[in-house]
Amino acid sequence: MDQDRWLDREAGPLVRPYAMTQGRTRPRGETFDLIAVVAATGEPPGDRLRYSPEHQDILRRCETPVAVVDLAADSGLPLGVVRVVLGDLRDHGLVRTIATIERSADRPNLGVLREVLDGLRAL
Repeated sequence: MDQDRWLDREAGPLVRPYAMTQGRTRPRGETFDLIAVVAATGEPPGDRLRYSPEHQDILRRCETPVAVVDLAADSGLPLGVVRVVLGDLRDHGLVRTIATIERSADRPNLGVLREVLDGLRAL
């Protein structure tokens, strides 16, 4: 039997996502929106957090502002894991949300309405 066939990237993650987050599926407190922009606060981590490799990687990637969805894509971690890790880092004052896009369910976007109207007029 060829043992090497399971040692490449195609085999998938060797550690299950719930093991990376100690079984948690959501961050404590408010969750992170996909398009929220997060950044490191610049505070020294000290011994406040028992770092996993995922915590270290995400914190390093947050040195420049980055969207949560981009963190997940660039790190190769599942979105749920990224959100939990970000929650841990936020709880320890190491990252903060610096921008979110307000969504309003009761008010349509004026730009979209204008494009629809222009499209209807073109018919």
